[in-house]
Amino acid sequence: MALQISATNPEHPALLLALPWDVPLEEWPAEYLVPLPRGISRHVVRYAHAGDEVIAVKELAERPALREYELLRDLDRLGIPAVDPLAVVTGRTDRTGAPLEPALVTRHLRGSMPYRSMFETTMRPATMHRLMDALAVLLVRLHLAGFAWGDCSLSNTLFRRDAGAYAAYLVDAETGDLHPRLSRGQREYDLDLARVNISGELLDLEASGALHPSVDPVEFGHEICTRYQGLWQELTRTSVYPAGKYHYIERRIRRLNEMGFDVAEMQIEHSSNGDSVTFVPKVVDAGHHQRQLLRLTGLDAEENQARRLLGDLESWMATQDDHAPGDPLAARPEVLAHRWVRDVFRPTVRAVPPELRGSMDPAEIYHELLEHRWYLSERAQHDIGLDTAVKDYTANILPTARATLEPTVPE
Repeated sequence: MALQISATNPEHPALLLALPWDVPLEEWPAEYLVPLPRGISRHVVRYAHAGDEVIAVKELAERPALREYELLRDLDRLGIPAVDPLAVVTGRTDRTGAPLEPALVTRHLRGSMPYRSMFETTMRPATMHRLMDALAVLLVRLHLAGFAWGDCSLSNTLFRRDAGAYAAYLVDAETGDLHPRLSRGQREYDLDLARVNISGELLDLEASGALHPSVDPVEFGHEICTRYQGLWQELTRTSVYPAGKYHYIERRIRRLNEMGFDVAEMQIEHSSNGDSVTFVPKVVDAGHHQRQLLRLTGLDAEENQARRLLGDLESWMATQDDHAPGDPLAARPEVLAHRWVRDVFRPTVRAVPPELRGSMDPAEIYHELLEHRWYLSERAQHDIGLDTAVKDYTANILPTARATLEPTVPE
C-alpha cells in the first residue's frame, strides 16, 4: 500500500512529505525532532519540524487515528480549545516493506506545556488553583458541547498563559465521544475519570519526589470536581424571580458574560398566579469576550486576554468623543476599534523587540504592558502612559525575566 497523507489543507502534505515516514517514530533521527516536554501516553509521541511549523506526531492504529482526527475537527468547528488536527498518515512501511503504524499529526500549540510538566516543578498554591480553574472550565465547555472526554488527565491537557491566568486545551481525543447532549450520568462518569486520573498522576509524581510537598494528590483530584460542579451550577441553574423584576434576568446574563459565557437561548416562564418568573439559560456558549473582540477588531485572543483588551479599548474610546465632529460614522464602535488597533495596539506590540518576546503572543504582550503601566502609574501616583511603560518594560523587565515568561522545561 502506498503512503497516503489525508489532510484538509493542501499545503500540509507537501510539508509532511520530507519527514522519515519509513522509520518507526521511536527511532526518528534527532535532526527532525524538537525537544519539548510531553505528558505520559500509551502511544509513541514526538514533536518534529515541518517547514516553519512544530507538529506533534502520534503513532496509533488506522481506525482510531482517523476517528480522533475527525473528532478534533468537530471540536474545532464547535470552538472548543483543542489542538489543531493537520493530517493522518497511512500506508507506512519500513525500508524492508514491513508495515508501520499510521500516524496522527497535530499542530503544536505555541507557548504551551502539558499540565503534568507544570506539576513536576515547584509552584505556588495560587498557581495550582488557577490551573485547576482552567481545567474545570475546559471540562464544562466540553460537556456543554456534548463531548464526553473519557480520559481527562494532566498529560492529556495543555495550558498556556491567558492574561495572568491559564487557558486549558484538550490534546488527546482518542477516547472521546460527541453527542447532541450529555446526560447527568455521562457527565459525572467523565468527571470521576478525571478525578481518578489526576489524583493517580499526582501520586506518581509524589512517589518520584517531583511533587511539591504542600500538594495532597487525593484532595487535589477532589478539587477539580468541586470547581466543576460550582461552575456548572452557575451556568445551568434555574432562577425564580419576582414578577416585574426583569432586571434580575439581565443581571444574571451579565454575570454569565463576565465569566466568559454567552446566553444564546433562554426559557422564561410565568407562574400560574403571575407572581413569579422562572428563567433558564438554555444554551450557554463560552468565549463571550473573545467573540466581541474578534467582531470589533479582528484580533483573536484568549478569553481573559480579550476581556483585558476590551477594557483598554473601551477606556480609549471614551477619550475619542470629539474625533471628527460632524461625521457620525467616525464615532461608531467598529470604526473606533479599527483605529485603536492601528494607532495603539499594533504600534505598542511592535515596540517590543521580537527577540525579547519569547513565546508570548501579541495579546499577552499587550496585557503584560498594561500590567506594567498600572504598576508604574501606582508608584508614580499618576498615569505614566503606554510609551513610557513599553520603554521601561523592555529595558528593565524583559531582559532579566525571560525565565519567568518562558515555561521551564523539566530535566
